[in-house]
Amino acid sequence: MFKAVIVGAGGMGKAWGGNLKDCSDTEVVGWVDVRSDAAKESAEKYEFAGIYTGDDLGKAIAETCPDFVVDVTIPEAHCDVTVQALEAGIPVIGEKPMAVSMEQARKMVATSERMGKLYMVSQSRRYNNRLKAYREIITRYLGELGILNSDFYIGAHFGGFRDEMPSPLILDMAIHTFDAARYLSGADAVSVYCEEFNPEWSWYRGNACATAIFEMSNGIRYTYSGSWCSEGKHTSWEGEWRSVGANGTALWDGTHAPNVDVVEETGSFHSKCLAIEGEVVEGYEGIAGSLRDFLNALKTGQTPMGECHDNIKSLAMVFAAIESALEGRRVAVPLE
Repeated sequence: MFKAVIVGAGGMGKAWGGNLKDCSDTEVVGWVDVRSDAAKESAEKYEFAGIYTGDDLGKAIAETCPDFVVDVTIPEAHCDVTVQALEAGIPVIGEKPMAVSMEQARKMVATSERMGKLYMVSQSRRYNNRLKAYREIITRYLGELGILNSDFYIGAHFGGFRDEMPSPLILDMAIHTFDAARYLSGADAVSVYCEEFNPEWSWYRGNACATAIFEMSNGIRYTYSGSWCSEGKHTSWEGEWRSVGANGTALWDGTHAPNVDVVEETGSFHSKCLAIEGEVVEGYEGIAGSLRDFLNALKTGQTPMGECHDNIKSLAMVFAAIESALEGRRVAVPLE
């Protein structure tokens, strides 16, 4: 049984509380929030009787001796919370984005290295079973991959901090899609040209729309197009995907099983293709999937998806895209 302290009692904090309650391998022993009453109310909601609640992470760690900390604070607090927990010798699983700057992210990675403690970012959408099936058909059928496209169009009326962020789509949501592009292509981004913009009718203060083209380390071009103020005809939250390789094309609508057209015969104007549907293997998804990946890493020492040294490469895509949009030019994506 692994003992956990949750830091953050907002909506995502409560989502983690529910997942930890449902996991037979975990016990919540503390809940921390800058609003002590919110931590207490959350603990009561999930019937975590007798646990520590309050606004002091250091005190929570000292009193409960947790096996790990769950950082579900706002992005601006991720660095301080994660570094404090790691320096106390406690592994951390945290929500995305890792940090609000590459400087902070590098500090978090360096602290994980220095303390020899696992820090994993919960890129929970990597655990989508249909995404896994899509990666499988890309790898199995397409041969050398050359083109990867994704579209993301959702009119999201969150309210709260996202409405005030300078780059809400790229910083808060595109991290999932960029990370999925790395997962699907097996490559890292080396450069990007991006344009951000915000229609007059957008309810966001910052730019809620973006188009970007990434050059990946294996020569693939990955193009991203998205909007968080697009009313009606929404894509899936996973986006809509097209991948093109030497042997055909694979599609995924983000909701159903993916499918692929594989070239069977050439010589005519259009090559003859065989349509194949991907096989979806059911398993834990979302937060439940990332939690179990993290727990397995604690048990076995295996490296989980989202381990900080890998996840920082997805975060680098985010900040490089923002830099490109601000400067109006193609920029390099740092790989370290």
